Amino acid sequence: MLYFLALILLIVIGGYLFLHSKPFGKNPDPQEISSPNFFNGEFKNQSPTQLLKDSKERWSVLKKTFTDKHPNNRPLKPIASVKTNIKELPADKDLLIWFGHSSLYLQVNAQKILIDPVLYSASPIKFFNKSFQSTHLYKAEDFPEIDYIILTHDHWDHLDYHTIRRLHKTTKHFICPIGVGSHLKHWGVSSSKITEVDWYDKINAENGLKITALPARHFSGRGLKSNPTLWASYMLESSYGNIYLSGDTGYDKHFKEIKSMFPEISLAVLENGQYNEDWKDIHMMPDDLVQTIDDLQPNLVLTIHHSKYALARHAWYEPLEFISAFATKKNVKLLAPKIGEKVALNGQIPTLELWWKNTAE
Repeated sequence: MLYFLALILLIVIGGYLFLHSKPFGKNPDPQEISSPNFFNGEFKNQSPTQLLKDSKERWSVLKKTFTDKHPNNRPLKPIASVKTNIKELPADKDLLIWFGHSSLYLQVNAQKILIDPVLYSASPIKFFNKSFQSTHLYKAEDFPEIDYIILTHDHWDHLDYHTIRRLHKTTKHFICPIGVGSHLKHWGVSSSKITEVDWYDKINAENGLKITALPARHFSGRGLKSNPTLWASYMLESSYGNIYLSGDTGYDKHFKEIKSMFPEISLAVLENGQYNEDWKDIHMMPDDLVQTIDDLQPNLVLTIHHSKYALARHAWYEPLEFISAFATKKNVKLLAPKIGEKVALNGQIPTLELWWKNTAE
């Protein structure tokens, strides 16, 4: 009996230490949060939102997610990728580089910007949620001094402890939703470098760049507590044009609202992947993506949240197949670069290359 109690005690202590280890970050003090989106100790969406379609079936859904995998959930071969020397890119050129999933490097208004950079790990457990072959091409030392890191929310596949620890000394400023700054400060980022934003807050950044935080329909949390920090989408008003970053989101009324606020959108970077009917309120289904494009009417579309991790029960290439077919049929201008490939924003739109087909075969 004593051995059994000792084992239980060790498990409890081990679990406590694990959940309080550095990578989990530190949730903000609810007493210090002032936001119209914060109720009863947690942040809320604009519309009623279920994390899972049927909360009574939560454990069944989670079990299916981990055991009922699609046969093409992960590629059998390395993903097509390019290693661009970012340090040698001309600082005055408007361009972007996608690193797989939701991580982006963006240059506009001569500002170097990283969005949701995850360069090392998207999970607190090393062997869980491993990236696809050849998708972790870049490390912190591959980047020049960064002007802004923009974070959409605090989930592990968007906010990486190891990336922040290695980049914060060479990053001038962090922009994040309310509460996410608590994680950053816990990891050593100076509070003077952090600007927390609520929905509709606008930042006048350097060199004429304007950054507005906007609603998204999602959730947050790195541990057991739900929604301790805010999540957001963003609009970047730049000399190139308006660039919309959807972040993780389900479909909702905010897209039409954003269109009314910003009638001209040059580029929309939209979530497309890791979807399932079981959690459609918080991750757009393909039909929702179509409706979002119709709502926003952007000049150019780039879809993200795919091609690096297997977090849903669909073929890894399905999001790319869907959006490329839709874009061709409806004459939507689409960017679909390889991981690491430089895309010039002021130049001719690259010819759509179906690079994933070689990996999917």
